Amino acid sequence: MTDADFDLSRYDPRDPDPWLALYLDQGLPIAPVAKVALLKGNRSWSRRWLFPIVRPAVFVFFILVKILRGISPHHPNLNGALHRLIHWGLKTFCTPEANTLILRHFHVGTELLAFIKANAGPVEVETVPLRPRTLKDLEDNVFLQHDLNVFNFIIQLNASLRAQGRDLAPVDRPDFSMISDEPFALGELPNGRFNFADAQTAIEIYTPLYALLLPRADFVRAAQSLQLDETVAIYIGKILGTDYHMSFVKNGHPMVPLSTLQAGHRLMMHGLDCEAFHGWLRLLKQRQAAGLSLDPRNPIG
Repeated sequence: MTDADFDLSRYDPRDPDPWLALYLDQGLPIAPVAKVALLKGNRSWSRRWLFPIVRPAVFVFFILVKILRGISPHHPNLNGALHRLIHWGLKTFCTPEANTLILRHFHVGTELLAFIKANAGPVEVETVPLRPRTLKDLEDNVFLQHDLNVFNFIIQLNASLRAQGRDLAPVDRPDFSMISDEPFALGELPNGRFNFADAQTAIEIYTPLYALLLPRADFVRAAQSLQLDETVAIYIGKILGTDYHMSFVKNGHPMVPLSTLQAGHRLMMHGLDCEAFHGWLRLLKQRQAAGLSLDPRNPIG
């Protein structure tokens, strides 16, 4: 998973590689390791062939699950089994690139919330930092806790701000200390003969299983959390005093929820949004350390 996977020396103007174009594009400030992992998954045979084949079957299964959950919204409740199943599936079938994206997401989310909290002034917010290094670590209720963290953060942050009669405001010198400069320290990921599935195919398959094995309220909350990217971006904008990064947001308008049947695609977009936010903050941290302006009109200068 290196830059060598996108070799400019093989560029042919008569047959340009669309993934090379996206690799070279600097429109989104995404970490190189995440960008390469995402693009390799996009151009894989799994994404090109397996994804469109399994998607209709997954959709039908999802409809059946929704009917079941309409009849029995609270049972089954097999959270432990769900996390063990996710771990087994990722370990057995997913590529190292897909697993890298999934593990990275929890680190990225933890640091984004920590950035807002650190720059929000005196607020009372308690969430659980999520730093899974291995796929086995995901069994520790990581997926469900990730959703709880987001909603608890928003509730507690705004409750504290309301109690003090204030809102988030621009910070003269934002604290970027929690934003990692280097790639996250992840353990070795499986790369056997059956590790062929890309991230989007895996997510599309596991989403209805999430709905089946968790109570309806837990799944609906998880699906609704995907539209909170815009909310988080607004918080970051109030702190930075700019809305430049709002152009990265593709999941938004949480007060008008989308159908849970769209959760698989929106989860991929959620991951992309978060990587872009994190990359932007990482870039600003580097500019601040170099004594440069944080003016978004010159984001890479």
